[in-house]
Amino acid sequence: MLEAVIADGGNRSIAAIARAIDMPVSTAHRQVATLVAQGYLATARGGHHIAGPRLISLLHLLDEKQIITNVAAPLLDQLATELRTVVQLGTFESDMVTYRIKTGEGSAGLFTKVGMQLEAYCSGIGKVLLAHLPQAQVDGYLAGGPFPALTPHTIIDPVGLLHELEKVRTQGFALDAEEIAEGMFCIAAPICSSEGQVPAAISATFINSTAKHAVRALPRLFAVARAVESAAYGVENCRVDEDLR
Repeated sequence: MLEAVIADGGNRSIAAIARAIDMPVSTAHRQVATLVAQGYLATARGGHHIAGPRLISLLHLLDEKQIITNVAAPLLDQLATELRTVVQLGTFESDMVTYRIKTGEGSAGLFTKVGMQLEAYCSGIGKVLLAHLPQAQVDGYLAGGPFPALTPHTIIDPVGLLHELEKVRTQGFALDAEEIAEGMFCIAAPICSSEGQVPAAISATFINSTAKHAVRALPRLFAVARAVESAAYGVENCRVDEDLR
């Protein structure tokens, strides 16, 4: 009932909301009265109801990225076991990728660490996060170079990076093809919020492999990303081409 009232935004009566969610009107009135008494709802003009002060005061306690990390951890453990490789989750802060989860076979041998921040332009996770930023923020990032080459394959030209990010946004995933280390391929997919933003991305890393081998993991990576969204938001948010699943 709390969710239904908040979603309604104070437009309808308790009875109308109750009928919409198939709840007895008397039960709805009792529940709303309790929620008002506890401060989770407040009575607005016309006797309708909106979010109350106690509910609003809880908002500052929510860390969306940490919630995603918490629900993703067991799913990424399972994916890493299935793929027999390292799986990671990262977020974007201060123009850098923050690694929040690192799990799987060979994780100790990979240079990343949980809590470490690395440049975004040359990694799969970083490309996904950059590609889904507002364009003005992308332009600002690209203007802030230079972008050092870590291998002969690293994309360092701002125009080339812009084209790469446009490609990532269009195709729905990113590939790091030996851009950080030769012989290392990383495939990454977005985790989307209910507002259409991308607060996090996940990746699978393959050492001494090929780009083709990394891309074969994409359907499972997409599936797990959608499972993380469902666990964090109650619904899958990213739209993915069914041919890629």
